[in-house]
Amino acid sequence: MQSEHDIVVTVRTEFLPEQSVSEDDRFVFAYHITITNCGTEAAKLLSRHWVITNGNEKVQEVKGAGVIGEYPYLAPGESYDYSSGTVLDTVVGVMHGSYRFLSDDGTEFDAPISPFILAVPNQVH
Repeated sequence: MQSEHDIVVTVRTEFLPEQSVSEDDRFVFAYHITITNCGTEAAKLLSRHWVITNGNEKVQEVKGAGVIGEYPYLAPGESYDYSSGTVLDTVVGVMHGSYRFLSDDGTEFDAPISPFILAVPNQVH
């Protein structure tokens, strides 16, 4: 049975060597997000919560309103794409988190973002 609140988040990452400076332990990554409303109720994204862990297990949390200054409203079956980025001081890290939504029925709910790896190419075996 299809749920009224079913948001699916997919992520694609890329290392940005032109913005990175390995001698300064500055490794820049972009992440490209697709948010799809697979539920039966429309919903508006209110906020984001990211947990970013570098290769030394140092954790940084990022919370904020919307995504890239926007608050996408997704009817059932609709998707929203955006890109953003983060800087690590290690060659590998991991991110996960959630988006907070408000559905048309007045319910607030969280859509989980599964962990994904940020890695400089040829660094992870």
